[in-house]
Amino acid sequence: MESNYQTMMRVDNQLLTITHLSQLLSCITGFGGLIVPLVIWVTQKDKVMSMNQQGKQIINFQLSLMIYSIICIPLIFLFGLGVVGLIVVWFMSIIYPIVNAVKANSNETTHYPGSINFVS
Repeated sequence: MESNYQTMMRVDNQLLTITHLSQLLSCITGFGGLIVPLVIWVTQKDKVMSMNQQGKQIINFQLSLMIYSIICIPLIFLFGLGVVGLIVVWFMSIIYPIVNAVKANSNETTHYPGSINFVS
């Protein structure tokens, strides 16, 4: 049954790429970078090869970025280091989705360093 189930799944590197790039919506809307990939992952995880694994990576990465940002806010007032932390988080939120979108499009393994494993 498992092998039959996997044969029904399709390879769709373009959708995987779009899912990774949809995280960049956070730069525009502030929250779309979590909602859009979450919707794509939930609706397509049983239909597209690698969507379940990569979708979990994206959700974990977005939740991790939120936590890192929340931690940086009080650090702004306490030490001023929070500004540096927020800049690092901002760069991570742009660079890693683009790098992983390129990898997904090339059918390579994706990885988001610094992600906390919330969804496994």
